[in-house]
Amino acid sequence: MNLKRETFSAFLIGGTNSGSGKTTLSLGILRALFRRGLAPAPFKCGPDYIDPLFHLQAAGRISINCDTFLMGQEGVRRSFARHAADSGVAVVEGVMGLFDGNAPESPAGSSAEIAALLNIPVVLVVNARGMAGSIAPLVRGFSEWDPRVRIVGVIADNAGSLHHAGLLRGALECAGLPPLLGFLARDERLKLPERHLGLAPLPLEESWLDMLADAVESSIDLDRLLELTRVEFPVFESKYVAVPAPCVRLGVAQDEAFQFFYEENFALLRQHGVEIVPFSPLRGAELPPNLAGLWFGGGFPELYAETLSRNLPMLQSIRDFAASGRPVYGECGGYLYLLESLTGFDGVRHPLLGLLPGEAVMGRQLASLGYRELFYLADSLFGPAGTRLRGHEFHYSFLKTVPTDRNLFIARDLRGVERPAGSVRGNVCGSYIHLHFASNPAAAEAFLRRLQA
Repeated sequence: MNLKRETFSAFLIGGTNSGSGKTTLSLGILRALFRRGLAPAPFKCGPDYIDPLFHLQAAGRISINCDTFLMGQEGVRRSFARHAADSGVAVVEGVMGLFDGNAPESPAGSSAEIAALLNIPVVLVVNARGMAGSIAPLVRGFSEWDPRVRIVGVIADNAGSLHHAGLLRGALECAGLPPLLGFLARDERLKLPERHLGLAPLPLEESWLDMLADAVESSIDLDRLLELTRVEFPVFESKYVAVPAPCVRLGVAQDEAFQFFYEENFALLRQHGVEIVPFSPLRGAELPPNLAGLWFGGGFPELYAETLSRNLPMLQSIRDFAASGRPVYGECGGYLYLLESLTGFDGVRHPLLGLLPGEAVMGRQLASLGYRELFYLADSLFGPAGTRLRGHEFHYSFLKTVPTDRNLFIARDLRGVERPAGSVRGNVCGSYIHLHFASNPAAAEAFLRRLQA
């Protein structure tokens, strides 16, 4: 597949720091562009699997992660070209501050790395609360820090008034810096709502997204933004050939309890002939027919543990499926569902599938966060012993009992610390870690062979 166009608008929304307003602004811009009929293609820097769900709702299109640790540089470029091919504009939401990465001595893992890699301009978001002329040296520092990163405009978040925005605009003009393209007013109604573990509820209120888009349309010059961010469309060859018709069906748990996935994993499986068949462990009474395997992704099973525990017909249907020898995989929240039980924040223990050993307990503190390099200890659904994959870990729960069955792999973090992780019992395996097949496409092929066996 050769993707070729002349020019289109593409930009990365980067912040001076975490909490600068990137996500709120990204959602407002995506919804505003969507309402203009531009079919914006959303992307997210880093391993986040929650913000892409917000993007999907705001833009009506699946959002794709851009992460060089998980996907490699060529993987990011190829994915960007493929998913932006039929869009009117590509919008990439950054992560943390623009130059914040995995280590202070390198841009790896930063939004700046992705902007330079894709050769797209940056719109810098500045939390302007309590700031006027000081915006100039701040923006100058960001603009001149890395010549590969081109900041073409600034948007002020938390502006107090039109007069305040005028002061900010004047300071940038006098200093000959990238222009102020607009602002979001200081308004509690425009803040991203928070609920569970500091995260926004899913889905977001449509009325809130439209209110946000109204604010963007009224106070940000979107026409100038699109003009300043015209770029040549990238051309990359896709190394995957689409299979004309599905040859095998994979059941994927998808409902309020299970909704965190890397879309590129499923895109790669589809290109190998796998049909993704959604089902609901919350509401379904049995699995869909003719499935070759099951996949349980991340989510918030702790919010629905009682309902999951009481849905005995579905629990039995999944246990019967596992007993047939067909592959069953779970990661993070899906891994918890495969365990013996989950104890919620209220201290109530909820029996679950019991397909893997261990009991999980929800904690109030973050239990683990970060990238992981994985080395498989034995033959698994994803290849022979020694297979390597990469992934990301983020969870608040912990295991009350240590699994007695064999571990799935050794997990190494960015500091080089290694530990055993996950567990495997026959044809069932899982761990806290979200895998990304782009780090080793052969693992997807091995998984397909297990589905076809």
